[in-house]
Amino acid sequence: MAGLFDKIKRSLKKTSESFIESLDDLLGTYEEIDEDFLEELEEILIMADMGAETTEEVMTQLEHLIYNRLIRRPKEVVPTLKEILQKMIQVPDEEQFNWDNPPKVLLIIGVNGAGKTTSIGKLAKLLKSEGKSVLMAAGDTFRAAAIEQLQIWADRAGVDLIKQQEGSDPASVIFDAIAAQKSRGIDVLLCDSAGRLHNKKNLMRELEKITRIITREYPREEVRTLLVLDSTTGQNALNQAVLFKEYADMDGIILTKLDGTAKGGFVFSIKQKLGVPVLFVATGEQIDDMAPFDAASFVDGIFSSDR
Repeated sequence: MAGLFDKIKRSLKKTSESFIESLDDLLGTYEEIDEDFLEELEEILIMADMGAETTEEVMTQLEHLIYNRLIRRPKEVVPTLKEILQKMIQVPDEEQFNWDNPPKVLLIIGVNGAGKTTSIGKLAKLLKSEGKSVLMAAGDTFRAAAIEQLQIWADRAGVDLIKQQEGSDPASVIFDAIAAQKSRGIDVLLCDSAGRLHNKKNLMRELEKITRIITREYPREEVRTLLVLDSTTGQNALNQAVLFKEYADMDGIILTKLDGTAKGGFVFSIKQKLGVPVLFVATGEQIDDMAPFDAASFVDGIFSSDR
């Protein structure tokens, strides 16, 4: 999947341009590392939307390593900073997406407008490209045109969609989809869900009901719940994630619209605040623009490939 990782770097162009310009100015201004240099570096990280708490943690680690490694010149800080950032977002082996034996069910959650529907279509295409059979379930039965939009993406990806009429019980749709998955021997079922944060109680009940249906049919280790976050909203996306985590067990994050923001630094706050790894990145608008998340590619993309 090396080609897919290159897409991550390209999608970070806006973030990289903003970050590198500020970093280059800083490195060109100082000849030695002092308190002023570190304060300005901290400001650059915050301006990249990394968040105050995460930036403080990064700077604490950086200052410790500068002292222990006897780093004296500002330019020598860059490899160490990259090392810290990569470790911060590295997905542990036990949390990686297993392409050889993927989960039977992926439940996709997130607020309306974050890119849930398009992410499901792109995931379907990505899974198919890896030789997996895929089925979709139209579990968002309340939003106008949600089923029709998902049908369009199912057609683009070349997979079937299990659906009922608008206003139907979402759990009933998921139940029918699981039955179809089992009877057809489908590898992965992708389930859409409603994203109505303004009515949290109803949404919580819906998600709980859907989860009960799924876990009655499959053991927990064969089910993953993925939260879709809109990268253009930066730290606000994290606030949404915190709300969802109150009533949904999340196993991973899908980042959308990364190519449309210069504030990609918020990604470093995700693991710290949520304890949940980023697993996929939507890198553009086309159906092939979905990539497995890779920490090294992400950090290299922010610092630009020629650095």
